[in-house]
Amino acid sequence: MPHPLFDLSGKVALITGGSRGLGREIALAFADAGADVIVSSRKADACESVVAEIRAKGRRALALPAHAAKWDEMDRLAAAAWDAFGRLDLLVANAGMGPLVPSHEVSESLFDSVVGLNFKGPFRLIANIAQRMAESEGGAILATSSIASLRPTPQVVPYAAAKAALNAMVASMAHEYGPKVRINAIAAGPFLTDISKAWSKEAREHSDNALGRPGRPAEIVSTALYLASPASSFVTGAVIRCDGGC
Repeated sequence: MPHPLFDLSGKVALITGGSRGLGREIALAFADAGADVIVSSRKADACESVVAEIRAKGRRALALPAHAAKWDEMDRLAAAAWDAFGRLDLLVANAGMGPLVPSHEVSESLFDSVVGLNFKGPFRLIANIAQRMAESEGGAILATSSIASLRPTPQVVPYAAAKAALNAMVASMAHEYGPKVRINAIAAGPFLTDISKAWSKEAREHSDNALGRPGRPAEIVSTALYLASPASSFVTGAVIRCDGGC
């Protein structure tokens, strides 16, 4: 049994980007802590795979595929997720991407895709769910941001800017939908998710941070559980770094 401060029993969570990487780890951890989980990503079969893992833990689970950059799909996802269990207590807006591209080579379509997935879509989904939570029993919302939003490096301008906008949104919406809804973000550092397969061997083993290495996906779990659970009952509008000391 989880510690009472981290107990999510009876809670219902929606996680975007929940079929792989950090989202999958968070989905499984929330299930272990007692939550029922709705998994969303673009690929239905990938969502169903994680749903099967969650159900094997004895929790209720549902796959709701959606494109997390699309305004109307975020409207549809919010309504479908709420209707499926009659409420949502937790939302993790985790879907995102951060291609490494020289600024002068960024196309308009790539710019729109990066900003859409990392800011426009999360904005629409979080606003939708936060309003529903505020009019109901309240809840906790977590957005996956990036250390690039706080310490931008070359060749990630659209991504870093979108994540910085996400941070500003978290601070603003925490006031807008409080006190019943808490809204926070994790500024994630380098993690060995699927994207790291394109990294060099050196980058997968070493990192320019205080711990000298990238994070393992499971190492996001404790921060996510903290922000989703009663353990962080007095924390809102915050951006918590989980980056190995970047």
